[in-house]
Amino acid sequence: MSSLLKEDLNKKLFRSLGQNLYGFIEIECSGQDRFYLCASVSKGEEVQISVVKHYRTGLDEIYEISEKWLLNDLEMIDGKEADSDNPWFDMHFKQVYTWEAYSCASKYAFARILNQLNEMYLQKDLKIVNFDFTYINDAALWSSNNGDCLVLMRICFYAFNLVLVKMTAIKHALQRDIFTPNDERLLSIVNVCKAGKKKRNCFLCATVTTERPVQVKVIKVKKSDKGDFYKRQIAWELRDLTVVDAKDAIKESSEFDLHFDKVYKWVASSIAEKNTFISCIWKLNQRYIRKKIDFINVSSQLLEESVPSGENQNVAGTDEEAVDEYQELNAREEQDIEIMMEGCEYAISNAEAFADKLSRELQVLDGANIQSIMASEKQVNILMKLLDEALKEVDQIEWKLSSYEDMLRSVKEQMDQISESNHLIHLSNTNNLKLLSEIEFLVNHMDLAKGHIKALQEGDLSSSRGIEACTNAADALLQCMNVALQPGHELLHAVNQQQQRFSDLRELFARRLASHLNNVFVQQGHDQSSTLAQHSAELTLPNHHPFHRDLLRYAKLMEWLKNTDYGKYEGLTKNYMDYLSRLYDREIKDFFEVAKIKMTGATKEGKKFGLHGSSGKLTGSTSSLNKLSVQSSGSRRSQSSSLLDMGNMSASDLDVADRTKFDKIFEQVLSELEPLCLAEQDFISKFFKLQQHLSIPGTPVSDTEETDGGTLTRPHNIGGLQSAYSENHMIRQMMIKIFRCVEPELNNLIALGDKIDSFNSLYMLVKMSHHVWTAQNVDPTSFLSTTLGNVLVTVKRNFDKCISNQIKQMEDVKISKKSKVGILPFVAEFEEFAALAESIFRNAERRGDLDKAYLKLIRAVFANVEKVANESQKTPRDVVMMENFHHIFATLSRLKISCLEAEKKEAKQQYTDYLQLYVIYSLGQPLEKLNGVEARVAQGVREEEVSYQLAFSKQELRKVIKEYPGKEVKKGLDNLYRKVDKHLCEEENLLQVVWHSMQDEFIRQYKHFEGLIARCYPGSGITMEFTIQDILDYFSSIAQSH
Repeated sequence: MSSLLKEDLNKKLFRSLGQNLYGFIEIECSGQDRFYLCASVSKGEEVQISVVKHYRTGLDEIYEISEKWLLNDLEMIDGKEADSDNPWFDMHFKQVYTWEAYSCASKYAFARILNQLNEMYLQKDLKIVNFDFTYINDAALWSSNNGDCLVLMRICFYAFNLVLVKMTAIKHALQRDIFTPNDERLLSIVNVCKAGKKKRNCFLCATVTTERPVQVKVIKVKKSDKGDFYKRQIAWELRDLTVVDAKDAIKESSEFDLHFDKVYKWVASSIAEKNTFISCIWKLNQRYIRKKIDFINVSSQLLEESVPSGENQNVAGTDEEAVDEYQELNAREEQDIEIMMEGCEYAISNAEAFADKLSRELQVLDGANIQSIMASEKQVNILMKLLDEALKEVDQIEWKLSSYEDMLRSVKEQMDQISESNHLIHLSNTNNLKLLSEIEFLVNHMDLAKGHIKALQEGDLSSSRGIEACTNAADALLQCMNVALQPGHELLHAVNQQQQRFSDLRELFARRLASHLNNVFVQQGHDQSSTLAQHSAELTLPNHHPFHRDLLRYAKLMEWLKNTDYGKYEGLTKNYMDYLSRLYDREIKDFFEVAKIKMTGATKEGKKFGLHGSSGKLTGSTSSLNKLSVQSSGSRRSQSSSLLDMGNMSASDLDVADRTKFDKIFEQVLSELEPLCLAEQDFISKFFKLQQHLSIPGTPVSDTEETDGGTLTRPHNIGGLQSAYSENHMIRQMMIKIFRCVEPELNNLIALGDKIDSFNSLYMLVKMSHHVWTAQNVDPTSFLSTTLGNVLVTVKRNFDKCISNQIKQMEDVKISKKSKVGILPFVAEFEEFAALAESIFRNAERRGDLDKAYLKLIRAVFANVEKVANESQKTPRDVVMMENFHHIFATLSRLKISCLEAEKKEAKQQYTDYLQLYVIYSLGQPLEKLNGVEARVAQGVREEEVSYQLAFSKQELRKVIKEYPGKEVKKGLDNLYRKVDKHLCEEENLLQVVWHSMQDEFIRQYKHFEGLIARCYPGSGITMEFTIQDILDYFSSIAQSH
């Protein structure tokens, strides 16, 4: 099986790589896959050692190389212990690999393979230690002096022949006693026993019938317990066989299974018999059955070639002959038989005489053979004498070889001395080369050029050329100081002296650089202060770009200082924050001062005294938000003035132009601050080499670091997540210290805007939300994003406070008891607020906040309209509800606010319901004297019997109808029109709508009573004194006369 596996490895793996597999062994590894250690030779005679992984995918065998080395790189093979039987060994390449062979014999076999390949191709000094060299050297095992091995081989050969003879005799006996009587031929036989049971041997036989059609069977034959004869036990048809399982295609195993109606498990007496039997089954299936039988775990070579190997070639040969069809005699055989038959014409008629003749001729031939053997005795004696002479010659040659061996031994001793001397010389040269290499390494890596030393000591830090020279010198110094020294270098005096010199240069240049940059920071504060006067009257912030551009030339030197002297780097950082924070405090405070002046329209002196006193100046605008309303009017403004005069709602008297001006100023303030903060943060990260990182989810970021008067601490862990967080934290600390006045000034500006007009919170909420969203898209952890986010919280609180104040004012509203109510002030104010908010929040990010405010306000409006209607004394409740809900419905329909669709439908329903209630209440029952007839019908009197009752006779009905002449009806309707006109307000213009609804209701009642008369007084001809057309004329003429 090992030869089959070797051929399989060569065929599927090594030949495709242009290599030839010389030898291999199996090694033990964890897992279900199998691994082999292989030695192969390429076409260029390069010897390779590889680890091959073997696994199975379906029915395919897969081989792949997981690791490989060259034999030329192998330094030593260590067998661990030469005196013990262990499978462990080490292979020393650049690192040591430990392997466990399948057995100790496998370990020695692989060592012999590597030794042979080394002698054949490399002839290098390959160290093989902790092995018994008796089994490493091939000559020791197979030399002529080792006669025991030859004897053992002969014994094995004779035993093998005995097994073949025994199996042949059994096969002939079975053919003669069992199969010939049944017209069957025995093709293959295997001695088996059942798996897992006591060994009760039997034979499985593969047979074919001699008659056509040929039937192929597998027959189990057992030897009888009582006699020396065999008997059939079970016979299976080959066409009933479905699976042949050989258990393992790689490892040699004598077990196999045959799947007929059930699974039969067998153990063969030898692997060769098993392979021969399976091969015969495969050939019979191919030749006679042509049925799909699954051969699993069977070597592909065994099925493809079907060539039996080893010990069973003779049996296989007879099997192959038996399978073949009958062959006719050739011409020569026919001629020999004819000659023999001619010499014995009586052979056919007298067979006994013919047999006697043949027996006599055989005896004659045996005698001649014996005489020939006896005649050759003399020649044997001569041969023995020649052998004795040859032995003498061999003894002489051995004596000469011994003398030559003695001479070679002395030569060997001299060569050993020469080799040792050469080894010492080679060792000395090697040490000298290594020493030279170490000296060159120290000289090349720890020598600083004179130009660099001069630049560090005296270089000009104010010019671009000087800065570049100092940067290059600082980098060279850092490389010299950071060179990776080998163990022992630090003990050299010259190395210590050079390192001390580098430390002194580093300290000197760090002091010069820190002093120069401190002076630059101070000069920047003075130069920038001189430009403040130019921006004092304009709403712009000074540009720091030139200062940043000049300082960025020192960025690489700052990085060098950060890596070499963190104390001075930290001191520069603190000084920069101190100087710049004072400068930015002045600039930003002046900037916000100008913004406040532009918002209030006052001078600095007027602002100083006016903004902190009465707020009358801030609310003195004579125009109104009613300019934004389509249906606003002077009378409605006069009615709502009582509400606007209450609390902080006086802000709605401001002019729209003032709000637009405030919006522009607030946007300009944010637009000036945003690039200033971003530019400064970008400069800090570049100049101080603090890389900005995006925030990591789950990482806590504190917004309330205390940096005033504090010092920055160096991060302990520079690298990875901790380094990113530390540098980002340091940038935030610096920005908070430098721009410490930004957030308070923004809050003051917001408070001023809210004091001027509470509706300014709408503008501020939209603008601030947009800038926060923009900043967070750039960097959600930046100082600008965090600061604007904090300010946005304040703006949102002011917005919520504005909404709450409006709701409170709705709840506190009081109405006049002497005048009609009309459209309530807070209903008109809601219209104005919604129109203003829709113009501001168009396409804004914070639309959700406005929608929530709408819902709160509209619910408050609905509740307080009903409250005021219940308290109204001058105007009927239904009129108050009808007019105000009509106004609300008109407002929501015009503005088309999507989140208030449900409330719009509710307002429409409320308006319709209260309109109907008011019409019914005001109109009453104009023909109330006819209600008696309807009452009788309701009491159960049949309609046709009503006229027979005395009180409701036809004469009485005519009297009642005469009481409702057309003139009286028209007069009553005219009084009703005047009454409705007093109840309704002019702004909403609902008089005609109400009058038309009353007309419809009156006609409905008229038709009802006419039908009642027709049913109760049929055929009487009694009708009203006025018609429907008269009613239409009455209503039309009354409406036109007013």
